[in-house]
Amino acid sequence: MEVRIPFKAGTDNAAAKKDSKGVFHYTYRAGQQEEIRKIRSKYLFGEDKMEQLRRLDRSAVRKGMILSLTVGIAGCLVFGTGMCCTLLWQGRFFLKGILIGICGISGIAGAWPLYFWITKKERKKLDPRILKLSEELMK
Repeated sequence: MEVRIPFKAGTDNAAAKKDSKGVFHYTYRAGQQEEIRKIRSKYLFGEDKMEQLRRLDRSAVRKGMILSLTVGIAGCLVFGTGMCCTLLWQGRFFLKGILIGICGISGIAGAWPLYFWITKKERKKLDPRILKLSEELMK
């Protein structure tokens, strides 16, 4: 039985040769094998323990990072609003601008401790699962 497979000339990943009997012989490059492994791994629905450990470690930091960035950026915007009030409308909003600017500075200054506090709390919450996975991996 002869199987005919269409061959596209000039492909980068495979080379095909037709022998004297009219049968194609394919040789694959290492790059293609790696690409096949990557595509195949997308469809495997099991997560290995090392990947679970990495995902848990990243999730411990993510929540604190998002909240602290939000507070810090909001603080910068409030601080900028206070500066505008102070510099542009010097007569009417000068004192209000200073108070708004101080609120913005407190938001900026509070972002860093907020990050550490939330990250510490998340690590305590994930501590048993991470330790269990790391113990299993170290065996």
